[in-house]
Order: sequence, then structure tokens, then C-alpha cells
Amino acid sequence: MPLFAQSNTGELRLRVTDSSGAGVKSTVEIVNEASQYRATLITDEAGECEAKRLPYGIYLLQVSAADFSSVSSRIEIRSAIPMEKTIALSIAPVSISLTVTSADTLIDPHQSGSTDRIGSDRIQNRVMSLPGRSLQDLVNSQPGWLYEGNAVLHPRGSEYQTQIVIDGIPLTDNRSPSFAAPIEADNIQSLSTYTAGIPAEYGRKLGGVVEVETARNPNAGLHGQLVLSGGSFNTAGAYGMGQYVWGRNALSVSADGDTTDHYLNPVVPQNFTNTGTSGSFSSEYERDLTPTDRVRLTVRHGLARFLVPNEQVQELAGQRQDRNEIETMGAISYHHAFSPDVLADFRGMVRDDSTTLMSNPQSTPIVAFQDRGFREGYFKASVSIHHHNQELKAGIESDNIFLNEIFSYHITDPSQFDPDTPTEFMFPTPGQPNAGRRSDLEQSVFVQDLIRLGKWTVSAGLRWDHYQLLVNQNAFSPRLSIARYFPSADLVLHASYDRVFQTPFFENILLSSSPAMLSLNPSVLRLPVLPSHGNYYEAGMTKGFVKRLRLDLNAFYRRADNFADDDQLLNTGISFPTAFTKANIYGAEGKIDIPRWGNLSGFVSYSYMVGSEYFPAVGGLLVGDAVNSVQLSGRFWNTQDQRNTVRTRFIYQFLPRLWGAIGGEYGSGLPFEFDGTPQDALATYGQRVVDRVNFDRGRVKPSLSVNASLGAEIWQHDNIRMKLQADLENLNNRLNMIDFAGLFSGNAIAPPRSFFLRLTTNF
Repeated sequence: MPLFAQSNTGELRLRVTDSSGAGVKSTVEIVNEASQYRATLITDEAGECEAKRLPYGIYLLQVSAADFSSVSSRIEIRSAIPMEKTIALSIAPVSISLTVTSADTLIDPHQSGSTDRIGSDRIQNRVMSLPGRSLQDLVNSQPGWLYEGNAVLHPRGSEYQTQIVIDGIPLTDNRSPSFAAPIEADNIQSLSTYTAGIPAEYGRKLGGVVEVETARNPNAGLHGQLVLSGGSFNTAGAYGMGQYVWGRNALSVSADGDTTDHYLNPVVPQNFTNTGTSGSFSSEYERDLTPTDRVRLTVRHGLARFLVPNEQVQELAGQRQDRNEIETMGAISYHHAFSPDVLADFRGMVRDDSTTLMSNPQSTPIVAFQDRGFREGYFKASVSIHHHNQELKAGIESDNIFLNEIFSYHITDPSQFDPDTPTEFMFPTPGQPNAGRRSDLEQSVFVQDLIRLGKWTVSAGLRWDHYQLLVNQNAFSPRLSIARYFPSADLVLHASYDRVFQTPFFENILLSSSPAMLSLNPSVLRLPVLPSHGNYYEAGMTKGFVKRLRLDLNAFYRRADNFADDDQLLNTGISFPTAFTKANIYGAEGKIDIPRWGNLSGFVSYSYMVGSEYFPAVGGLLVGDAVNSVQLSGRFWNTQDQRNTVRTRFIYQFLPRLWGAIGGEYGSGLPFEFDGTPQDALATYGQRVVDRVNFDRGRVKPSLSVNASLGAEIWQHDNIRMKLQADLENLNNRLNMIDFAGLFSGNAIAPPRSFFLRLTTNF
């Protein structure tokens, strides 16, 4: 069948000449308002330069050189195959007849699904984040995405079904600060999110896809960035990146480190025991071996060490729980152009990840210990073919994850558990030392195509996935999307269908599925967690107004079987996968985006979502009261069922070197289930927390946070620029509850009024 749209990025190889064909050293500005991409390149003495990793779309090129007339030209990037273009400059007195403005790139006439892009300007001028969550905060600013506690991303009601693709390498584990080492937003050049019309190249985790391209400067010589930041909660951080480009070589090194007294979302307003430090290091070497061959080597290392926040009783008892996250990754990619229309790409990655939890003897009601980790080996091979009006891509993937889990606990307050719950537990048991080791083997094949038929765009694809861990399953997943462009109205109408096959998240899956768990309680429900199968539908439109404002509207419906959720083991804070028979999720989203209108830029978005899950439980572990609470039929609102969400941020350039911003976020509140009474909650969490929940409706009360920023360029000399930005967050100082304790979630409180400063130096 015809296949689905290309993903990833493209490349432009540009040569600038004079009228005789000789190379001209010139300045090239590349702009795309739709993806908010903006970059400036300098050609060499031969008039040549390369713009790598361009998100797909339409770009404006503005080429200028001394003694020559400037030229504007429009190009379209739709394939991983490099595009070669030559621009001839004329002597200055000669006028140029073709003039193209950046407004012509506001609407992408071939976009057939929900793809939101964040460019370098908004990344650099973003509101500062607490350590460990700068990437997540950028994604969460887009419609359709929602936080639960501790920056766990949930796209359109999905639980643990997000994958983050860094420079073409997919990471399918939970990347929230409580589970993984951080990815620093300062090291990001561009970011794209997919929630519908998802390319067949992507699979396994399809609630939402986050595509990240790390920061690069394509110009020769030494370039880099240094960022110093700090503010409330004793927060301090530093980031540095340096890149040196010579000939066909490029070497870049980056490092960052942060510390704070507000690492996770606390469970009570007092913010007990919430210190944390995080850091990462990465290095990349890229070389063009020949004009048709390129190799890239990458090494990353990251870590996070933090304390788990205490409740009031735990703080009085002197509890201390330490968590450590360490990750090391090495990747290699190689691509070869067989011809101007055929490109082969190979990528491989090896990754080690380790997570530990340690509790002191004063911990209550339980002392827990965990040592969990995995080693992952990933390989992907693909070929891209350009043929007339088609961009085809086909490939294979193999992802092998070798899991290792060790867990134990000792109960210190038996009154908080059923009488039959053992006071001691260990996994794996001494008689089964290999029960905590197992391999997760996943293979995939995909083929996809983008077909442009005048004002119509048809994208289609087919993917096959195989999953083998606790169960052995495979499935075919067709994808289809269609778009129609109406130039006179500056309007694109689109519709898409995605069939998805989603594998369970693997954190603690061996622990929760072990027969040893039957000893915890006479009432235990233990079922294998099956992959989720689902159908995603979407219809929407993109409309441009006066070449400056873009309106996106989408309506969606998702139906999934074996819908993924999560639960916690006793009172340990250790989460593991569960699944319910099905889920129905529907809603609508709208966004007004002003990339640049005079001195003003910004956006306002609205999301409406209704999500319900259906009993019975069909996978995972439920113990004691949790078993009794699960019905054989009926439904409940899923934990991401926030009906109304509004986000906005606008920036105004007061002077060439001074700008200000105002923004905010409103949420109508998530649902919760609480087994106790309001009096129990009052004794455990205090009056301020109880005042922020509605026990009659079973929902957290609405949240509202208003933010403001002021930024200035304080020094500039040659190629060195220094910028200072001040952020005030939650100006209204509202106690915003994100989650409240219940069967499927725990407390999470957003930060109070706070301030941050960031000093950025580019060279």
C-alpha cells in the first residue's frame, strides 16, 4: 500500500555564486515561522554551507553579501535526502524581482496531523524550570499534554506512553525527574511533538512522540554557550556547551549541573526533605567522510540524586529515603547517499541505566530498598527514496532491553497494613536468584510514504511490531492521514487514523508479576500486563490570518484495549504497570500562535478532554483493599481526566535589547479516589491541602498560576552576547494541587510564588 510520512529531519546544501559561477562568501538566514526555526550561516570562501537537521517544512532563505544585492528564496524540506541548491547573486545596482517574506512559511500546506513545534527562540526565552524538568516543561506547554506529579507527561490521557527521540534515537522509558537523568533544554535546538498522524517509523509508545534535535552551530570555528541560573528554594545551576568545526569535522562537548531544595512535587506544603542534585555530560563527533558518507559518534552520561519528600508523620519520625538515577549512553549513526534520490541511514545505541532507593530505619510505615536497572541495545536501518512527488522510507528496528530488579521491605508500622501482610519481603527470593532478570525483546519493520498531489497530501504507512517479555505478541499497525490546502483561504484541512500497538512500561514489571507477590496478602490479583491495542482518530484545520497569526483546531477520539495504568506497591512509592479492559478518550484542542507580529510573539491554547477507563483489571498486581475496590464492570475517570486546560505566554520587544513576557496556566482539576474521610486527610496533610480538594466531586479544585518575565541583552562585543532574564512564577501565590492521594496516585503540590534569574552568554 502507499505508505506514511517521513519523520526526523532534512538537510540543505547551499552554494552561493556570482554571475560568473565563482563562489561568494555570504551570510544566509534560514527562517520557518511554522516550526519557529531561525538560524544564520556563513558560507566558506567557495560559497558553500550546510544546514543540517532542519525540521520538515517550508523555509525562507535570505542571502546577503557585500557589494551584492540580497536574494530571498523559498525551499521545501520533505526528505532525509540532502537538498542541493545554488543561488546566484547579482551586483548591487541590479534589482531583484523575487521577494519572499517569512510570512509565507507560516502555514505548512502538507501537514496532515497534530504536530506542534518549538523553535530556538522560544526555547532560549522560556520560563526557567526546576532542575530535571526543563524539557518536560517545554512539552507540557503544548495543547494535549498534561502533567501529573513530578513532571510525568501524559499526552491525550495516556499513561506512560510517551517516547522521546533524541537525534533519531528513541527512548521509551519514563523520562520524568523521579525516574531518569535529566535532558537539559539549553542543549536543544528544536522540538516537535506528535499526538496524531504519527509516522509509521514510530511505535511501541504512541500516546505522544517528542522529537528532539540537540543544539548545533553549523559555522566554522569555535562557538558555544554558557548559562548560569539560580533563584528560589536555594536553586542554582550551570550549563556549558562548546563546539569546534573545522573542515569536514565537528566536535561538541556540553555539561550541566543543578541543585535545589524543591526537586520533586512535595506531598505537603512544608516541602519536607526535597533536596536534589542533577547533572549530565555529552560529547559528539561528526565527520563527513566523503560528500556522500557521514558518521556521528555520541556519548552521554547523566545522574540525579534526591530525597523523597516526606509527609508530616514521616518527617516527625525522622524518615529519609534516598533515590539515585545514573544513565550512560553511547550512540553511532552512519548514512550513505547512493544517489541524489536514495539515502541509507544506520543508527545504533547502547545504554546502561540504574535506579536505587534506600530508606533509613526511621522510615514509616515501611522501610523499602530497591536496586533496579537495565542495559539496552538498539539498532535501526532505513532507506529513504525520493521519486517524483513521493518521499518513501522503509526500515527495521531491534530493541533489546535486559532487565534487573532487586527489592525488599520491612514494615515498621503494622497498623497501616492488613493483618496478614508479611512484615518482611525480598525479591528475588534466595531460592530463585534469576527471577529478577529477564530480557525484553522487541523488533519492528515499517514502510511509509508522503505523496503530494497538487493541493492534496496523502500520507500512509504500515508497521509490524513484535514484543516478547512476559507475553509474546505481534501486530500490524496501519496509519493514514490526508490534508487539503486551500491557498485563497490560507487554510489546511486534515484528518488522520492511527492504529497503535503499545508495549507496557517495564519499570518493576518483573517484581509485580512474580509469584512471590502472592505471599503479600490473601487478596492478591496478579495478571500479566498485555500490550495495548488502540485506534486514534483526528480531524482538524490550520488557518492563517493576515500572514501573521495561525489558528489550529483539532478534535480527537481514542479507543484502546488493555489500557495502561499504574499502581503503587503497598506504601513504598514503588510504581508498577497495570491495565484495564479498555478506555475511551475524546476531546478538542485549539491554539492561536503568533510567531512574530511586529514586536509581539506568543500563543494561547485550550484543551478539552474526557477520559474514562473500564473495569475489570486485566493486567498487573492489585493487593488487599485494591483488589476489593476493583469491580467486574463499570467505569471510572482516568487520572488524566482534566476537562479544561488553558495555557498562554506572550512576549513583547520593548526595545531592540529589552523584552518582557506574561503568561499563565489554568487547570480545572484532576479526579481522585480517597479511601479515608476528610478528617483523615486533615490529620495527615493539614488544612491547606484539604481546602484545595472537593471530596463531594472527587476532584482537585481548579489551579491557576500567573508568570512574568523580563529579559535584556546586557552586553555585546563582536560575536559575544550576554543576556539576563528574570522570571516570577505563580505570582498569585496560589496553593495549586496537582494530584491528591488515592488508589492510583499520590499527593503532588506545585511550587508557591518563586523567582529565578538566568544569565546566558553566547559566543
